[in-house]
This record gives sequence, structure tokens and C-alpha cells, in this order.
Amino acid sequence: MTAVSGPAPVPPAPGAVRAAAVRATDVPLAAVDPPPVPGLTGPPAGRALVMGVLNTTPDSFSDGGSWLDPAAAVLHGLAMAAHGADLVDVGGESTRPGAARVDAEEEQRRVLPVVRALADEGVAVSVDTMRASTAAAALEAGAALVNDVSGGLADPTMASLVAERGVPFVAMHWRGHADVMAGLADYGDVVAEVREELARRAEALLAAGVREDRLVLDPGLGFAKTAEQGWELLGRLDALVGLGRPLLVGASRKGMLGALLAGDDGAPRPAGQRDDATTALTALAAAAGAWCVRVHAVRPSADAVRVAARVASARVATARRGEGAR
Repeated sequence: MTAVSGPAPVPPAPGAVRAAAVRATDVPLAAVDPPPVPGLTGPPAGRALVMGVLNTTPDSFSDGGSWLDPAAAVLHGLAMAAHGADLVDVGGESTRPGAARVDAEEEQRRVLPVVRALADEGVAVSVDTMRASTAAAALEAGAALVNDVSGGLADPTMASLVAERGVPFVAMHWRGHADVMAGLADYGDVVAEVREELARRAEALLAAGVREDRLVLDPGLGFAKTAEQGWELLGRLDALVGLGRPLLVGASRKGMLGALLAGDDGAPRPAGQRDDATTALTALAAAAGAWCVRVHAVRPSADAVRVAARVASARVATARRGEGAR
């Protein structure tokens, strides 16, 4: 279910969705053809896309434990699609700072029933994984896109899988796993170095056969970056958009927002209370040319990208009228 401008789609009845989740848990379903991804496998949407975060983990930094039950996760994913998510990003392994890895079997136990059920309901699903085996299983279950926070570096077989399947692939800027990344935030010029490292990663992926028209880059806010470095990257999104590839921006509820919005006692604002600030960043990222924003609270960001697109359209129209009057 790819959201477009206009009334939000209405999800099927909860009972039907719960039944779909149960079926996905018990019965291996045949692969389904996923919906097109605007700007990659389908025509552009004319605005930034919105990717809804669906963590089926017990320990994610913001919503860990909320969507462990497959039926509850499917209901939440379908609600995000109805609220305007163009993609629902299903992940089964936390990548919060300091998180330990889970094995492939557990990751797939968490994500595959949810991917199957959402895809069966027509939702465009991305799978958030660093493992080629999980990505392959999710694609068979109907996922439309692979979102790899390691950009294919954690699993040397990921690039060949994505190349063989010809699917959209998000490659994030990455320097190491969650348990060590805090010590890898050493930059002289964070914007220049992230840009250069992303460019090199894109070249390697293209050389491995990943399709050029289906490669998306992500600056990796919060991954081997301090809060200040994150703000520098957000302030120079134009430099990253200038790489000439679609850009995914994932700032939703990040620690940099918690620190910025700290109370008088210096305590960071809790993750669940950072959605208004996230929406502000959505509008700014969309205005700067981001292809997609990845967020927990979908509806306000779905509104924000439409506002940003309308302002951009008005600006272009005004400029054209001015040229015509000369």
C-alpha cells in the first residue's frame, strides 16, 4: 500500500489482520509481488517519502518490546501505512549504541511473520537487516527493499544478493557494530568524510552489481557520530544530496534530540517525547532534498513532507512568474 497525496487508505478490519499474522506464523506463504517503491521501482512521488519504523525487538532504544507479538506488530504496521507511510521498515535486531547482536534464526523468527502478513495486505515493506540470509528470506516473503545499516559491510554476501535480486538497497554510513561504534566517531571534517566514505561505498556496491537506479544512501545519524556531528550533517544535507543518489534521513527520536530538548535538570527528554522535534527535522530534510525520512510517528511526518513539497512548488511557480515578467 503505497501512500500518495489525498485521503489516507483505510486498513482492513483488525480481525482480518490478526488472522493474517497468525497465518504468516504457521504457514509458509508464497512470495508476493511487492508494490513499487516511488522513485526507485516506480514513478517519483513528487515529495519526500515516509518510512515507518517497526521494531520487533525487546531492546530498541525507543520502542523496544512494544511490537514483539506478530499480530500486534502487523496491526501497528498497517496503521502506519494508513497514516501515510510509503514504506514500513521491519527490523528484528536492535542497533542502539551498545546493543549485542542476535543470531540469524532469532532475527528471522521476529521479522518474517510480520513481513509476510504486511506484504500480503499490500503494504510496501522494507527489511532492516545486516544479514544476507535474513534479507533473502524477507524478499521471498514479499519485502520490496533492503535497508542495511552497515551498507553491506557486515555481511560480504549482501551486495551479491541485492545485485542478483535487483531490489532497492539502502546503504548507510557505517564504521562498526553497535557495541563499538561510540569509539569510532573520530572525524576531522564529519561532512566531508561521511560524504567521501558514502561515495566509496556506493562505488563498491555498483561494482558488485547493485543497480545504480536502486541504490539509496543514508548518512547514519547516531551511528559512530556524536550529537554535534549529527547536527553538522543535518546542516549540510545539501552536500550529501549532491552525491546524486536518493538520500534516506533517519533522525527520529535520536539522542541528539533528547540532548537538545533536555530539561532544567539536564536530563535528556525521553525518546517518546521527541516526535514534535522529529517532525521539524522531517520538514527540513524534505526541503533539503531528502528522498525519504525514517520515523516512528508517521502521521505528522506524512503531513510535513506534503507541506514541504507544496512550499517548494509555490517557490518554483513564483520564480517562473518573476522570470516571465522580465
